[in-house]
Amino acid sequence: MLAGLLFATTDADDDPHRLVATLPFAGHTLIEFQARLLIAAGASQIAIVVARLTPELIGAINRIARRGIAVDAVRSAAEAVEKLHPLARILVLADGVISTAAVVAPLTGEGDDLLLVTTDTTQAGLERVGRDALWAGVARVRPGRLAEVAALPRDYDVQSTLLRVMAQAGVAQVPLGAGAQSAGHGVERRADRVERRSNDVLAAYASSRPAWDERYLIAPGARALLPVLARRGVSTTLVLGVAGGGIALGLLVMALGWQVAGLILVWLGIAGCAIGRALAWVRDEAVLLRASHGGTLGGAAASVMALATIASQAEGSAAAVIAGGALVILTALTERAATETSRGRWWASGAAMPLLLAPFVAIGWPLAGLLVLGGYAAITLAAAIERLREKP
Repeated sequence: MLAGLLFATTDADDDPHRLVATLPFAGHTLIEFQARLLIAAGASQIAIVVARLTPELIGAINRIARRGIAVDAVRSAAEAVEKLHPLARILVLADGVISTAAVVAPLTGEGDDLLLVTTDTTQAGLERVGRDALWAGVARVRPGRLAEVAALPRDYDVQSTLLRVMAQAGVAQVPLGAGAQSAGHGVERRADRVERRSNDVLAAYASSRPAWDERYLIAPGARALLPVLARRGVSTTLVLGVAGGGIALGLLVMALGWQVAGLILVWLGIAGCAIGRALAWVRDEAVLLRASHGGTLGGAAASVMALATIASQAEGSAAAVIAGGALVILTALTERAATETSRGRWWASGAAMPLLLAPFVAIGWPLAGLLVLGGYAAITLAAAIERLREKP
């Protein structure tokens, strides 16, 4: 099993009365974001080493516990050893570290102790673990290593002592990826720098989406808009409301006879849903995260069926409606079968359908567009099924 070890002991550099762990991070606290990373990595319990229990920290711990995971506040390594499962792999995140799932995930597997290290000496707050290596704030340890720290005098700093014990034991060191810092990874102890890192994490999330349309068409605009929206505290509900209004307006424009303009408006609304999804993800708004996904797929399906109905009425045939229905079903099955990690870059995306249909409608071939995209979705579904099958 996987367990997590967090730290809430260091005071913020710009506010000595506030812990680094409780600095604001995208509407919540930094330690809540760290806990989400651990939970997403598969942690079933978390121990938090604390120096003092402030009201902000108590509130953060209670909110973490509401996610259905065991959370314990401890004051020493000995207490942490008592709380954590003796057979667990312990994923350690340093006090003030901000990271991403792409950085944390590789350290969650079975194996010996590991330290994530970097050679970048320009960033403050990193502890040295070798002549040319600095600890990047993430590690994997066995409970036995934590027990070694527990055997030492209790007045030692748990985080630094654990790091020293691991470094002296010569545990394996894994280099931090070249693009990790630009994606938001780092250790910060000031509120303004934590906010800057949160913007980097938001931008990285928008750019790391697997679907080609989100990565190449939506992400550039999202990278520019997300930091502004987050900094000004624009609510996710407002962003999704505007996106939903764009989708509704696009459908209305289609009904009035301007199908190309309507499809483009629908796609812009879907792009707005993607931006809202990024905000909901970083703010841990589960209901709005599902709403953004539903708005994306619902808007795309509605635009496809609206176009199919208009085309069928114009041609006096049900062929376009049948083709549109088949496209919606195939795309829905593909979205169901494709996961974040298994989706191929070239696979059909439900969100992109309105945009891909627009050129066919512009040249007067809506039925051909529905048929071509139906074939695209069918090939994608076949690829998704093959990827899901167990290999002998």
